[in-house]
Amino acid sequence: MLDANLKAQLKSYLERVTQPIELVASLDDSAKSEELLGLLQDIDALSDKITLRNDGQDARKPSFSINRPGADIGVRFAGIPMGHEFTSLVLALLQVGGHPSKASDEVIAQIKALDGEYLFETYFSLSCQNCPDVVQALNLMAVLNPKVRHVAIDGALFQDEVERRQIMAVPSLYLNGENFGQGRMGLEEILAKLDTGAGARQAEKLNAKEAFDVLVVGGGPAGAAAAVYAARKGIRTGVAAERFGGQVLDTMAIENFISVKETEGPKLAMALEEHVKQYEVDIMNLQRAEKLIPGVDGALHEVHFANGAVLKSKSLILATGARWREMNVPGEQQYRNRGVAYCPHCDGPLFKGKRVAVIGGGNSGVEAAIDLAGIVSHVTLIEFDSLLRADAVLQRKLHSLPNVTVIANALTTEVTGDGQKVNGLIYKDRINDVLNTVQLEGIFVQIGLLPNTDWLKGTIELSPRGEIIVDARGETSHPGVFAAGDVTTAPYKQIIIAMGEGAKASLAAFDHLIRTSAPV
Repeated sequence: MLDANLKAQLKSYLERVTQPIELVASLDDSAKSEELLGLLQDIDALSDKITLRNDGQDARKPSFSINRPGADIGVRFAGIPMGHEFTSLVLALLQVGGHPSKASDEVIAQIKALDGEYLFETYFSLSCQNCPDVVQALNLMAVLNPKVRHVAIDGALFQDEVERRQIMAVPSLYLNGENFGQGRMGLEEILAKLDTGAGARQAEKLNAKEAFDVLVVGGGPAGAAAAVYAARKGIRTGVAAERFGGQVLDTMAIENFISVKETEGPKLAMALEEHVKQYEVDIMNLQRAEKLIPGVDGALHEVHFANGAVLKSKSLILATGARWREMNVPGEQQYRNRGVAYCPHCDGPLFKGKRVAVIGGGNSGVEAAIDLAGIVSHVTLIEFDSLLRADAVLQRKLHSLPNVTVIANALTTEVTGDGQKVNGLIYKDRINDVLNTVQLEGIFVQIGLLPNTDWLKGTIELSPRGEIIVDARGETSHPGVFAAGDVTTAPYKQIIIAMGEGAKASLAAFDHLIRTSAPV
């Protein structure tokens, strides 16, 4: 099952195991059960602290639990955790085997203090880069607290459950049989939903902080670069982010980040956070900015957050990034995550053998259509313009695929459904204004980005597109307030450009601090 290189790597990891582990498999006579058994036998052979049993009685087959003899640990995988979930498997083995987590003491104490009974079920796909965060968080919670149990379920392998629960997006979480949430969620986010008093406690801590010299709002590539450059100047630096990593967390393959041949968004986001943590930067995660009060005549700037916290700073760098643009047509919100999706890599496997549409003919849209064509029965790509805008090499590949139809000069006007899930869309032919219906089960929206600036309207100057207007130094219309990355008018929304813009804004903010604090 595992190749020689992977076995060698896994063997070195398993040397960190300090307590015995028992793998209990629930199998049938299917090919997938045979495949899972091969994986578990490979793992069993790599450490004398691991034993394997094949007498599990779980109703989901193939599946297996990871136990510590004499302890009550509820970690289970239903399916074969390879692909993006192989890391989740390795971490689960290490943590059940006694290797400590990297979670903070505060978070660990919060997990252990949870009272009640929590049975979590997470539906994932092996191609989903967002799913491992959820799986790993819940597995850790199950290791640390016997009142928490978690099973990670491969949605593509257990299609009957996916159909019954009408799951059309991953990760999808259930708690005690009820829907708990969808999409990427980290450990702190899950705890915040379970521990309703966490937000107020966090706000109290933030309100007690002294003013920063530089406060970065946003934790994507621009925000991370800004934080590193500010901290290297030896000034008091803070980062308040809704989720550290930003939109990079939702990016699959990255092949144009100079000096790195290829990587994936979550890996890059983790590297960004680790780099920032090398410096004395106060990282405040899960903080959604709601209001900016710029300082006047040397007064401190204030940023107000959704949980009631207020942070003050001598200078600000706004790097709140952008989000997927929506179609804003009837039915889109009603059927969001019930057929309307925005991440083809994550959710594509759930539409195996079905008919889907991709909205958008740029690089993202055409890449999505190419990827989906290998999974679904048919892809209809709908483009508003008369021509696709994707690179020529992508267009050639697209047109070579037999199960793809391209419709240009088309305006999507409505998403239709049966009340539970998507069953089609309506588009208008822009040449003759005729309305047409496409019968399908999924719609993937790939039509660009919107800047996250709703909270700034009326405070600083924005472009007609809603982007923060910045000068050559990254300064906004208000002195001492700078901005960087996809949220600004800087052209070409690329990771490497956002990092450069973040560094530039940070240097400009430092220069501003020197000049405004210099004696007259």
